[in-house]
Order: sequence, then structure tokens, then C-alpha cells
Amino acid sequence: MVRYAFDDSKITEKTSRSRGQYLRVHFKNTRETAAAISGLKLQKAYTYLANVQEKKQCIPFRRFNGSVGRTNQANEFGTTQGRWPVKSIKFLLNLLKNAEANAEGKGLDTEELVIRNIVVQQAPKTRRRTYRAHGRINPYQGHPCHVEIHLAEPTAEVPKADSFAVTQRLNKRQLARQRISNARSGAPAAVTAA
Repeated sequence: MVRYAFDDSKITEKTSRSRGQYLRVHFKNTRETAAAISGLKLQKAYTYLANVQEKKQCIPFRRFNGSVGRTNQANEFGTTQGRWPVKSIKFLLNLLKNAEANAEGKGLDTEELVIRNIVVQQAPKTRRRTYRAHGRINPYQGHPCHVEIHLAEPTAEVPKADSFAVTQRLNKRQLARQRISNARSGAPAAVTAA
């Protein structure tokens, strides 16, 4: 059995998960794409990723945003930089569909599933070489990643009770003041065992 970075054994919700290792897709792009869909409902994530593939919406780049161009589509996310990483979306869609199938196998309601957590980690770089001028050689590395996705079916919310007695806790000074006022009014004092 493989080890997951996110431990879902302590959550009360019913979950399903999927993972991919050594995926040949850029780590930085995949991390930003995963951050954009984390916390969304599964069906909403599918439509959002489809819009990004058609370039109707963008993925906001917040952490790995060096030399990332600006686009007007990023304004809805409160940032200026964004891209449309199609290959990262393809890999994440495959993992989302796999996690959805796992949830269906467990008997979860696929319409209510929420993307509870996505973990994207760097995998070891793939090393190749490229030849440069004057007989030099430079590294030509790929930046693959490990991805794991956890979907959860939210637990049913319990409605708040209409009325319930709230017992107010008193400190020593308030208790002493209450005792004195009871003694002055002639109310019987509480008997304490000696």
C-alpha cells in the first residue's frame, strides 16, 4: 500500500482519493492549477478546467509567477498574472475522473463531492543534455511531479437548536457578591457540608 501525504483517516467525512507519480508535466504549472481548483465542488472544477482549456478563464499564478504575463481574466481572482496550462489540466482531469470513479465504487454521491485536498510535490528531475556553442554542454532537465487528490462528501449539517439554556459561569467575586445579596434579601443560603 502506498503512503499519502494527506491523512484522511482522521476526518469524519467519506472520502475517495487518487494519485499519480512521476508525471511528466511541469511541477510549477501543476501546483498553480491545483491551487485554483482546491476546495471547489467536483462538477464546478470540471467546468472551470474546460473553460481554461478553451481560454475563456485563466489559472491565476500566485507563487511561481516570475515572467508570467498579465491577463485581464486574472482580475476575478484578485491578481493580475495568469496562464492556461493545458497539459497540467489534462493530467489533473485524469486524476479527478479516477478519484470520482473510486468514489462511485465506494457508494458516494458524485454530485456532492468536493475537492478536499490536492498535494503536488516535485519528483526527481529527468536529466538530458543540450549542446551549446563552442563545444559546451548544458543540462536539459524536466521537472516532473507527484500529485494526489482527495475528494470528500460533506457531512450533513445539523441545524442549530432554537432554544437551549445557557448556563452562565460566574467567577469568585461574582459568586461572593451573589451570596451577600442573597443574605441581605433574606433568602436561605446554600448549606455546605462540614
